[in-house]
Order: sequence, then structure tokens, then C-alpha cells
Amino acid sequence: MALQDDWQGSFRQNQANDQSPRTPNELPLWVQRQDLAEADMPYTHSLLHGSFIDWQEQTEGFPWTPDYPILLLHPDGTTVAVAGTGADDKAIVPWHWGEETLGPTAASIALGTCRPTLVRADEHVSPSIRSFDSIAVPVFTRTSGIPCAALACLLPAGTAQAGELKLLQAAALHFRSCLYRRFELLFVKDLLQASHLTAREERRRDLLFDVLRRLNDHIDVENVLAEVFNILEQVYPMCRTDLFLSQDYSSSNEKVKPLAFHQQEMDICWKAFMEGEMREEYEGTRRRIALPLTGKQGVYGVLLLDVSAKDFDDVDLRFVTMLTGGAGTAFEKAKLHEQANTLIGELRLINELTHRLNSSLRLSDTMQFATAELLHIFKADYCFILQLDPLNGHFIVMSTNAPEMTNEKFDKDYGFCGVMLTTKEPIILSDYHSATPVSSHLMDVTQSRSLLASPLLLNGEMIGAVMVTHKLPNHFSYDNYKLLQVLSAHLGLAVSNSSLHAEVRRMVITDNLTGLFARHYLNERIQRKQQKDGYGSLILVDIDHFKKVNDTFGHQIGDAILIQVSTIIRSAIRDTDIAARWGGEELAIYLPKLSLEQTMRVAERIRKRVEEETSPKVTVSCGLSEWTAADDKVSVESLFYRADMALYDAKHKGRNTVAVG
Repeated sequence: MALQDDWQGSFRQNQANDQSPRTPNELPLWVQRQDLAEADMPYTHSLLHGSFIDWQEQTEGFPWTPDYPILLLHPDGTTVAVAGTGADDKAIVPWHWGEETLGPTAASIALGTCRPTLVRADEHVSPSIRSFDSIAVPVFTRTSGIPCAALACLLPAGTAQAGELKLLQAAALHFRSCLYRRFELLFVKDLLQASHLTAREERRRDLLFDVLRRLNDHIDVENVLAEVFNILEQVYPMCRTDLFLSQDYSSSNEKVKPLAFHQQEMDICWKAFMEGEMREEYEGTRRRIALPLTGKQGVYGVLLLDVSAKDFDDVDLRFVTMLTGGAGTAFEKAKLHEQANTLIGELRLINELTHRLNSSLRLSDTMQFATAELLHIFKADYCFILQLDPLNGHFIVMSTNAPEMTNEKFDKDYGFCGVMLTTKEPIILSDYHSATPVSSHLMDVTQSRSLLASPLLLNGEMIGAVMVTHKLPNHFSYDNYKLLQVLSAHLGLAVSNSSLHAEVRRMVITDNLTGLFARHYLNERIQRKQQKDGYGSLILVDIDHFKKVNDTFGHQIGDAILIQVSTIIRSAIRDTDIAARWGGEELAIYLPKLSLEQTMRVAERIRKRVEEETSPKVTVSCGLSEWTAADDKVSVESLFYRADMALYDAKHKGRNTVAVG
């Protein structure tokens, strides 16, 4: 008993020196109320083993003979641990105590009756332990009172007394305190781990909230991408991050690359892109995670993370998944904002271009302005505007910044214009050298490689084409292609309006029968010439006996004579001279900056050719007049009056002659 009292005092001292939480106030009440249940027993081997080791470390001075080890048994009969000299305290040695093996032992009885038990040597059934006394004490749970383990020992026959049983009971109580200390520490560990995870998730949640707020504050795509990379570098400095975007967007950020579908190492990315779901794979200790950058309207790219597998858990995965989702929405919003600004700019450009195109009805002015604007808009090297002549079956280069190609004609089936004439569709060509569906003289002469071309349509019919080129390949984007398609519709309408206006004006200022100018146009041109020039001459031509021709041959022949004389006049004068039908059979020719002597020779040439070339043969009389800046009265009326008086003199002199007024 003295040994027993000495050990109990030492045990109490060890407990006082133990710094682990022991008082009820040091742990939450709900933790102190936790207990082992019967359903937990199949899983307590490790807990019992660890608690037994703790007990051994605290049993200094325990008065027990080392030669007879103490065993810790599980309720299922297995030996969990052994304490004593020569015993392997980490081994789990099966010790089946069923009646069919060893017969009833102290351990089986103690666990069965829930009471401390002593079995004498002569009471053992098994011959292998008949020379030993066995003692065993059950270890109970603290609230439900079911046995969760047993401490047992074999002693030499006849040596087991009540004192040894009492010592084993004390050891069982001490072991139970160690057991519940470790049991409570499991809860504390779980609490600490849960608290750590909660705090970590809260920090990540706050960080994610702040990042998403900043992402949604940006309306620029590059800023959105930079924000994503910055936060990933901040949270995962050892992580390699790349962003692969679809081909319709390019970025100046070196970490942003185009999504290549033909590269085998990109399988994980294009699968994530096509499926719109996260994909991952492991390469040794590395973990590659592909997260689609998704908005409401589609998938824009894939964020690829290359991380250490052991340093990246489910919390991290949830964080980057939510970050990528927010980044996809912000990217889409910024991209839509950029597209909206682009569309607004394009609409403003279209409005301004349409206004400028329609502000002038002169076809040459319209095409020159359009050429200059298209070169500026698309940053092109060359621009060509061609008009289709359906009667002659060819395209004519009406306007270009390549002077050597002006007025160049091409067969309507030739080159890219021929393709557009057939398809009525625009063309975009990345590289004329590597992918040349047709040959093109325009591309060859200008040494261009990139091409944008669009037909000019009116009521579904092609009236011309516009082509912009660049010497570098891949210069034009798909957005350029769409913009040219829109602009060509307005340009086609403007060209059509200018052509119609030119045709209407030609009809207004031209005599339908002779093809010469009308009288009012001649008056306007003479007035403008008199404001700029210093002198000029006028010839009035009258077909002699024209009434007799009509009466003799009929009006159709009379019209034919008028046409013949008009043709002779056009071929006998300069391009700068202006011939008009003055009225009836009278024709007028204004010769700017031509002296009277020179005008006499022109008039005489006309008179002779009419007499020689007309059929039926007719003659003409000519009256001439001139003006100079030195005249007192310079006007169209006075010029015509003097020419008319000269014509009267020519008629009076017998016709088929030239007179000067």
C-alpha cells in the first residue's frame, strides 16, 4: 500500500506539472460533453494507442514490475499496445480471449461484466496460461459508461492480490484521463483547423470581393486582364499563369496568347474552351488547371494555371474559379463597351462619310474623296474604285492613289472584280502570295499582299467595286471587313447618285439629236470664259436651204444632215472648244483664246468638209465674231449679235461662204 500511495502522489504531481488544458473552463463546455459512442468503437484503435503512449510518458514511479507488461485491449479483443520491459509498445498484437481459444480470461470477463476481474491460475482453461494469474480492469466512457478498452496483466500464479488490482484500477483512471485529453484535443484540432479554414476563406472572400469590384470598375479590356494577372501573382507567386484568348482578340500583354487548337499540348485548353467547363491534369508534382473565361454571351478564352499539387487545395480552386467567372463577366462587359465605342465611331464615320459623299454630285469629286477617306480609315497603302461599264463589259479604274492605274480597264470576268461580280460578296485576303485564288494585275503592280474588296451594289446589281490593299500580310481584320461592307453600300449609293446626276446634267445640257451642247449651256460657258480669258471667237453655222432639204427628202433626211454636219464640226475643233445647237439648222461654236484669223481657218475647214462629205450634199454659211478684254461692251449678247450679222452677210452674198462681223 505504501508503494501504491507513493505512486498516486507522484501521479498527482505530474498532473499539476502538465501544461495541457485540464480544467473545465479551459475548453468549451460542448467539447467537454463530447464522448465516445458504441458506434465509434471500431475506429478507436489509433486513439487508444496514442493515449496509451501518453499514459506511459506520465507513469514515472508507477510501482509495477517491469517483467510483467500491461496490455491495452480493444473491446473487439485485439491488443492495442503493450507496456513493459522488452515489449513493443507500438505493436498491435492480436490477443483473442474468446472461450473457444483461451477460455474465459480476466480481460474477457472484465469487458463482459464491466467490473475489475482477477482470475487465478488454476481457473484458466488454456494450458498456456495456467501458470499465471490474470487481472483486468475495464476503461469506461465518461458519460455513457460503456467499456471502451481494458487494461490487463498476467502475473505469476498466486501473486495477484487486491493491491495489484487496485493499482491497475488507478492506472485505468489515469489512462482514461489521457484518453479524453487526446479525444478533446482532436476536437480542438478540428476546431482550430475549421477556424483556420474559415479565416482563410473569409480573407479570400474579402479579397475576391475587392477584386471583382475593381474588375467591374474597368471598362478597358487590357486593364481587366492586367487586374487578373496582378491578383494571381499576389496570391500565388509561385504559380505560372497564362491566358489563351480566341483568335478574334489580340492583347499587348505578354502573358496573353492566341488559343491554338492544333497544338497537342493545348488539348486541356481547347477542351475547356469548347466545353465551357474546368479541365485539369497532373504531371508529376505539378497540377495544370484550365478554367474557361466565360461571359453570358460565350467563352472568350482559357486561363491556364500551373501549380504545385500539394500547395493548391479545394479552397484555392474555389477562389480561382470564382475569380475566373468574375473576370469573364468583366472581360465581356469591357469588350462590349469597346465594341459599342467602335460601333459609335463607325456610325459617326459612316454619317460623316455619307454626308460628304452626298454633298457633291460630281462623280470625280465623290470618288477622290472616297479614295482619300478609305486610305485613312483602313491605314491602307492603295485604294481603287472601279466602275462597271455594262455596255462594253469591263471595269474602269475611276479613282486611285496609284496614278499609273487611273483609267485602266479590265474585263468584267477578270480578277477579284470578276469573283465579286459572280458572288456579290466582299473579299478579305490575308496573304496574296501564299493564298492566291485568282490573279490580279492591281495586286501585282502595287506589290500588295493584304486585300479588302467589296462590290458596289445598286438594287442588287453590281455597278462597281472598291478595293483597299496593303503591302504587308494579315494587315486587315475581320472588323475592317465588316466596316468596308457597310461603307461600300453608302459609297455605291453615292456613286450611283453622282452617275445619275451626271447623266441628267448631260441630258439637260446636250441636244438629243446632234449630241452637241444646248444653247443655254453654251451661253453659261461663254460667260465663265469671258470672266477668266482675255479674248475668244464665235462661229455661227447655218445649213443653206435646209427647208428645201426637208421638203424634198423629208424630215428624217433633214435630221440625218444635221447629225452629219454636227459630226464634222466636232471632229474639226479642239477638245476645249464648245459646239452647240443654236436653234433649228443653226449651230454655234465658241473657240476660247483663238484669234479671228485662226477662227477663219477653222470655219473655212468646216465649210469645205460639209460641202464634200455630206450626203445628200449640202452647204453651210458661217458668220464670225470675236471679243477682247479691251472692248467697251463684252457680253454674250453682243458677241452673238455680231456673229449673226456676219451670217446674214454670208447669206446675202450667195451662201456657202464665211463672213466676219
